[in-house]
Amino acid sequence: MIEPARPARMTQFQNDGLVFDVRDEGPSNGPVVIALHGFPQTSASWRGVAPLLASAGYRVLAPDQRGYSPQARPKAVKSYVLDKLAADVVALADQAGAERFDLLGHDWGAAVAWHVAANHPRRVRAVTALSVPHPRAFTAAMARGTQLLRSWYMLFFQIPWLPERLARKENSLLLTALQRYVSTPEPLRAQMSDLMRDPRTARGAINWYRAMRYPARPTGRVAVPALFVWSDKDNAITRKAAELCGDHVDAPYRFETIAGAGHWIPHEHAEQVAGLMLEHLAARAAERS
Repeated sequence: MIEPARPARMTQFQNDGLVFDVRDEGPSNGPVVIALHGFPQTSASWRGVAPLLASAGYRVLAPDQRGYSPQARPKAVKSYVLDKLAADVVALADQAGAERFDLLGHDWGAAVAWHVAANHPRRVRAVTALSVPHPRAFTAAMARGTQLLRSWYMLFFQIPWLPERLARKENSLLLTALQRYVSTPEPLRAQMSDLMRDPRTARGAINWYRAMRYPARPTGRVAVPALFVWSDKDNAITRKAAELCGDHVDAPYRFETIAGAGHWIPHEHAEQVAGLMLEHLAARAAERS
């Protein structure tokens, strides 16, 4: 029997010599959902979604990922390649005693979720990705249409030390430009600015982008059920990139568009996100029964 949901609490796990903070919410014996935040956010980005999943009987584990947890901010750019980020997720599942788990990711967290799902299909029951499609769909879209232009900030982040120095400034013009570009609501703007004022956080967060230039194992085809949720007012991700996502999934796949929404759908459309994910998980459970 699933225990009653309990309030969120902060705990920790270790991997690769690093210590990560984790927001743990829901019944301790419920099916595990690992929720992965994006740039530049923390596990707090799931405050609207996690309680809804917890009330449905799921245990939601939301880590502050590499570069964001105070004790998990390695300096080396190579420490932020996708394989390293994915290994953190598997280590969290192992230490939580979750042989199998569901994945939820937004923005960069979605990219990590796709990578884990592709490379660890025996561990992942299902994946729900928000905003960012499968990495190969994103790469393919870069070669056509306007995706490359829309990803201008990724190129800027390759410059050594300058982006994080600009991001740390009071009333940072860089952060303001990025926040306006993806229509960031005012409460999130303040939270992100506070987060990026810490020089170690700023460096770690931007190193996710810099690590893209290093050779790494590509994200393979996904063989677990997948839900991809995209919003049609998201300036960062083109419709072409979103539509190509399903080409890289070899299992039941569902593509949903939230009309009129911008990039920050876990914050602005938490109930809809939770509802779609619960439908997705219920359908997968019915298929297994």
